[in-house]
Amino acid sequence: MSPDNNGRATDAMKTDLGEAGQHFKGAAVAAGDAIKGAATAAGDEMRLGKAQMKAELADGTLSSISAAENLGAASREQVDAIMDKGRDLIDSAAELIRERPLASFGVAFAAGWIIAKLGRSSDK
Repeated sequence: MSPDNNGRATDAMKTDLGEAGQHFKGAAVAAGDAIKGAATAAGDEMRLGKAQMKAELADGTLSSISAAENLGAASREQVDAIMDKGRDLIDSAAELIRERPLASFGVAFAAGWIIAKLGRSSDK
């Protein structure tokens, strides 16, 4: 070190180090603020997502309840349709028996004979 500097280099270095420290401190504060901001934003998004999830679950539950309520009515509709078809079949059979009683008796006798024959053969 030359004697004519009179410590100016040391003072300049201290000043530069002080400024560097201030910049690093500012960077740390900015990073902390960014992290806090990100955490706040993430928390807000989590709360929003939670609210949306609850709303969707509630809507799904209501739809399921509505479907369950409609299930009874749909079952009654199906039973009514089956009963109507059964009545139609019985009416058709009754009409056929009235129109051709001898043929109906013959078919009934043959069916009974076949069922009896099958029943006897399964006993062996």
